[in-house]
Order: sequence, then structure tokens, then C-alpha cells
Amino acid sequence: MKPRLLILGASGFVGSHWARAAAAQFEVFQAARHVPGDSPGWLAVDITDRASVDAAFEAARPDQVTLLAAISDIDRCQREPELAERINVDGARNVAKACARTGARLLYTSTDAVFDGTRGYYREDDTPTPPNFYGETKARAERIVAELCPDALIVRLSLVLGTSVTGGGNSYLEKVMGNLRAGNEIISPTYEYRNPLDAGTLAAILLELSSNRDARGIFHAGASDKISRFDLALAIARHVGAEERLIVPQTAPVPGRAPRGRDDFLATDRLAATCRTPIPACREVLQRALSGVDPPVARTDPAR
Repeated sequence: MKPRLLILGASGFVGSHWARAAAAQFEVFQAARHVPGDSPGWLAVDITDRASVDAAFEAARPDQVTLLAAISDIDRCQREPELAERINVDGARNVAKACARTGARLLYTSTDAVFDGTRGYYREDDTPTPPNFYGETKARAERIVAELCPDALIVRLSLVLGTSVTGGGNSYLEKVMGNLRAGNEIISPTYEYRNPLDAGTLAAILLELSSNRDARGIFHAGASDKISRFDLALAIARHVGAEERLIVPQTAPVPGRAPRGRDDFLATDRLAATCRTPIPACREVLQRALSGVDPPVARTDPAR
């Protein structure tokens, strides 16, 4: 009999890939606050409501739990700190308490935004220095998870590339492709560096970590090298044959937006020593993420 896995936030981009990959080794129970239409078997759960979380645990009786649900819009978290606190901190606490009570092992996804990006190289044991309220909530949630669930896995991510398994997703790549199809300019920072990971490789890594009972604590997941957000958007446009002029360099932060880290590179040495899945370079990540993605439009006359 397969162990039972409850995925909270399964309707999202990462959740859709993780649920598909996890089915090979787990009996998967998918849960979300808003259950997708025509999706029998899903569990409706509000992680900010402890009774709702407990009801989902009672229905799924999970051996393992993955918490993906969060509000990750950095500017919205800055504008609505009470909402971010309720979802990202109180919600994580509710789930961690349920795991501690039932003995379920928790895998919690966090973010490179727990660092301010001033050093450009971060290991798992570096002290968090969040530059914005989103990062603050995730750093506090990490501490709560580690305290309540000592055997938990905490996986920090930078930027995950790909498209939703179920369609209609809102990932970074889907946003870029949507703007390219519409002929909209995409203003991208030249000074923000990340080490992204494609959704397929991430799912393989999560599967390895979840299946390894000796793995616990914080792991950084990302590419072996880094790329600026501008160069990433430009590479996407080039790959699909879109007009490069649509990728507009942004050379300074936009006033009124929440601060971001400039270079949040997550060192992946610990992950590489624990998992057999190779850590890809940015070029490989982009190729895998764009596999099967249709070109947005035929290239127009460059003299236009």
C-alpha cells in the first residue's frame, strides 16, 4: 500500500507538477482553498482555519504533507501585511501543528526572499535577512515549522519555470508568454539575479527528498548558475522567436514597490550531496521549461 500524501495548495503551478510526479510513489490527496471545477476527490481547505486543516487531515489521514499554499505576491504582502501574516505564518503554524499531532511528515516550500541579496551566495545555515514583508513571513514560518516538526523538510526556491499541468496557470513563464503573445513590453530588472529551476526537475527533487527518511531540515533548490531577470526574459523571447525589443531593461528599482534582493543565489551543495537528480544549469532549466511551448506569434519585420 502506498503512503498517503496530502498536498495543500495543489491547484497552483508547482502543485500541479508535484501531484503528478508524486502519484508514482504516493496515494495523493489534493487540497486547495478554491477547489478547481470538475475535480472530484479534491479537498477544500483554508489553512488559516485550524478546524478546516484538521478536517482535511481527518479525511486524508496523511503520512506526509506538502505545504505549498501561500500568498507569494511580494507587493501585495507589503500592502496587506495582516493578510500575509494570516496565510503565510498562521496558516503554516496550523499545518505544522496538525502534522505534529498526527505524526505526518511535513515538506514546506520557502523562498530565496528570506535573504536580502547583498551577498550573492547563500547556504542553508546562513541567517535570514529578509528585505520585504513576504520574506519576513516565510522566515518566521520556517522557524515555526522547524520547531514544531523537527523531521520536516524545508525547501527554499528562487524561481520555478514552466507551465501548469492543468492549464490556465499563472507562473512567471506563462506571464511572459502571455505578454509576448499580446505584443506587450516586459520590463525586466538587469540587476536582479536568480538561479531558477524548471518544474519537472523540482518535482523529481521533491520526490527524492520525500522518499528519504534521513533527509530533514533546509535544502536550497535551484540551478547551478545564475541569470538576471532581464537576460532570462530575453532568452525566453529568443527561444520562442518573439521580438526581442519587447524585453525592456529596468536599471533601477521602481518607487513604491516592495524591495527585492539583488542577488539571491541559493547554493545547492547540500541538495547535490543528498539527491541523485543532477542540478541543471540555467540553460538546461530554460530548455526543459520551454519544451513544448508554442511560439507566441510570427516575428514581424524588425524594421518596424
